[in-house]
Amino acid sequence: MADKGSDTVLKGISGSPGICIGQAYLVDREGVDVVEKYTVRPESIRDEVNRFKTAVKKSEDELIEVIEELPEELHHHLTILESHLALFKDKMLYERAIDAIRDESINAEWALKKVATRAKAMFQDIADPYLQSRVDDIVQVSDRIMMNLVGVDAVNIGNIDKRVVLVAKDLTPADTSRIQLERVKGFVTDRGGKTSHTSIIARTLELPSVMGLGNVSALIKNDDIIIVDGNDGLVIIDPSDETLLEYEEKKLRYETRRANIKRRSKIPATTVDGVTIKLMGNIELAEEIVSVMDYGGEGIGLFRTEFQYLSRSHFPTEEELYEQYREVAELIFPEPVVIRTLDINGDKALAYARENDEENPALGLRAIRFCLQRPDVFMTQLRGILRAAAFGNVRVMFPMISGVEEVLEAKKMLKEAAAQLEAEGIPYSENFEIGIMVEVPSAVVMAERLADEVDFFSIGTNDLTQYTLAIDRGNRKVAHLYNSLHPAVLRMIKQVVDVGKKHGVKVCICGEMASEPANMPVLLGMELDELSMTPQSLPMVKEMVRGLSFSESRKFAARVLEATTVDGVTSMMDEFVYPEENENGTASA
Repeated sequence: MADKGSDTVLKGISGSPGICIGQAYLVDREGVDVVEKYTVRPESIRDEVNRFKTAVKKSEDELIEVIEELPEELHHHLTILESHLALFKDKMLYERAIDAIRDESINAEWALKKVATRAKAMFQDIADPYLQSRVDDIVQVSDRIMMNLVGVDAVNIGNIDKRVVLVAKDLTPADTSRIQLERVKGFVTDRGGKTSHTSIIARTLELPSVMGLGNVSALIKNDDIIIVDGNDGLVIIDPSDETLLEYEEKKLRYETRRANIKRRSKIPATTVDGVTIKLMGNIELAEEIVSVMDYGGEGIGLFRTEFQYLSRSHFPTEEELYEQYREVAELIFPEPVVIRTLDINGDKALAYARENDEENPALGLRAIRFCLQRPDVFMTQLRGILRAAAFGNVRVMFPMISGVEEVLEAKKMLKEAAAQLEAEGIPYSENFEIGIMVEVPSAVVMAERLADEVDFFSIGTNDLTQYTLAIDRGNRKVAHLYNSLHPAVLRMIKQVVDVGKKHGVKVCICGEMASEPANMPVLLGMELDELSMTPQSLPMVKEMVRGLSFSESRKFAARVLEATTVDGVTSMMDEFVYPEENENGTASA
């Protein structure tokens, strides 16, 4: 009798694309989540602090060993592991845990749990998924210390001796870097998300993964057969024979298509009627440049610089920033790198810069506003950028610009930074383009005037959609209304493009909208100059562009811009992109 299976389907977040089928292998960390609280006698406080310090030291030594054994193909991810190493002595965890032991006379385990929970809450108030994903770093480092406090042995993923799919509450970047590709097919976790560092390494290894599943580690047993669909963020437990056959075929089709597309990824994105659009990659870490180049990217359209500020307990020095920017500029040369200046949600993102308490950080002291109020912080970054510009094709971009005044002030500070370097005899270059992020409706309204001050516009569709539609992406009650294909958002994009063409200002999109191949007909038709996206999206987007006609896309975009509803836009796009499926009535709505 055929095995019916239960086909238990769980929906999570795609950590990295691909499909795998195999037996589950649970990575057990029993004893970390539940800790006892007890009072420490005054005469034992010193011993308790030393016990905590010993656990931290042991955790550091374990991670140093991982770093020393890092495989050659993952050396470009060294910064991720080093950032975890720095977190062991981070003020938020290390110093506050010791203070809690001393001030409250509590045991080290409870003190660590208390400060880690507080640090997590601070980041989780922020809607930005990139900043939220830094919670993973805090949790993973505190978990490693906790394991050494309670006497639980760390799991060595590298010792697994059979072909399996890993199932865990969480996997750290250190865990992931030890994965033997001939042993591990993929993994699923309770925690994590698309922008976590574990996810970044998984994409480098091209391992299918689904993250943020909540309680998957409690639902799956060792040796259960599971399907991991990293394309759609699905995990299927105990699949039926029919489902297994369906996914074996899906897996084969996906891998064949991916191989074919990747082979063509270095070919330019040129339409059938000879129009080429420049496609670049978005990165957060210098290590991701390898992915951009592997997938055929023609530069870095968005280098988010926040990570160097968020992975430490103090503001980075000019030298640290300069070294990172120079590395990126040199690696991608002669292609451009667009360095976006610091874009954080003000004091809520940085534990060491807490100056105010904002109820709504998305509308508060963030991005360019924060930088202009903290000229000391901004000047340090600008000097680092100017110095790095001498070693590559650098562009500078200011985020969350709402009016001309902010651009004038930022450019003034850029000139001051250059003057300082000149006076100090430090090599630098001012030979670069200056641009702004268009992500606030007022910037769209003022685009004509802003075009007089900059060389390029980069449209951040994530925030532009959020602010235009007055929708908090992190609010589950209204998140379903968030859609970059809303007619109002499309018309704003077209307005900015038209202004750019009139004034000779390049226009790029660097938001998530550019990562979706199905959006290419309308974006190409609106005549954007450049698109920048997650590196893994480049081959598919290039493939889509190469199958389009520019002239037909222009006509199509003109029709789409007449639509009045999201449903109207999506229906038109489905009919244009999937005409055969629509004729058969099988296209997605």
